[in-house]
Amino acid sequence: MATLTSEFVNSTSLTNFKPASISISSSSSGRPTRISFPLTRVKALAQTSASLDTARHTVDTYIKSGMVIGLGCGQASGMAIQYLGGQLRAGVLKDIIGIPMSIESANAAAKAGIPLDQYKDGSQIDFAFHDADVVEEETLLAVVGRQKLLGVESIIQEKSILNTANKLVFMITDKEYKSNLDGSIPVLVHSFNWMESAEKIDDLFIGDAEVWRRSSMGQASPTGGDFPLMTKEGYNVLDIIFTSPITRLAEVAEILDKIDGVVDHGIVSKFPCTTVIASDDGIRIVNIPPTVAEAEGAVL
Repeated sequence: MATLTSEFVNSTSLTNFKPASISISSSSSGRPTRISFPLTRVKALAQTSASLDTARHTVDTYIKSGMVIGLGCGQASGMAIQYLGGQLRAGVLKDIIGIPMSIESANAAAKAGIPLDQYKDGSQIDFAFHDADVVEEETLLAVVGRQKLLGVESIIQEKSILNTANKLVFMITDKEYKSNLDGSIPVLVHSFNWMESAEKIDDLFIGDAEVWRRSSMGQASPTGGDFPLMTKEGYNVLDIIFTSPITRLAEVAEILDKIDGVVDHGIVSKFPCTTVIASDDGIRIVNIPPTVAEAEGAVL
């Protein structure tokens, strides 16, 4: 079944896939055998196919031999890393150096055979790709860091690589490209006075959001439970959980930057920036600043 699924994802476009079952020939009798996929499985396959399309497009379009590449995290980034490794082995690309944003991306790159280097202040990065949790329409401001639960991961390093790159691409689906954002924004705060910072944030967004300290394990609670998350730099993570739509992400970032005790947050503002969006209609490319093709509404 694993082989069948792999071939199905890699050889078939699921954009127009409708039925919840497919037929294959039985190796023993030659008669067709019907294998039914639950609707949730079909959707998962479609999402995987869309992520693969964005990953291949990103590598083929933006990465050239000799580049230093910031390697992001997430499903599409993982596929881009695998595909990039394949292009290196095939000789299509040469002399690529990867700078991973996380242990996840470092492990994937090592398995793919991509030479790695560590990020340092002053590192030169030609290009970076990453899965964003959500991207704001028009501005292409993004939120990252919602899913990371391990202290070994670093939102600070992640953002530093993204902001250092000469060119940046976020890979998302159309569901993650919104005008009025929802969900949470992670905020890094000093651990010794985290509650004071949390109270200030809560006062500023009162009625619009709840503030919880992220836990590393066990049951979640507003105070982080028995095991509050501590990043490798020694900070706590506060999740601002918005209960009403975020109308302007830039305004939220500006407010957070002014709060004493806040070290950084998961809002990324990068110029220029490109977003590769996977949808049922194909891949859509959005740039800041916009291109002529975008003005004409081109979809790949």
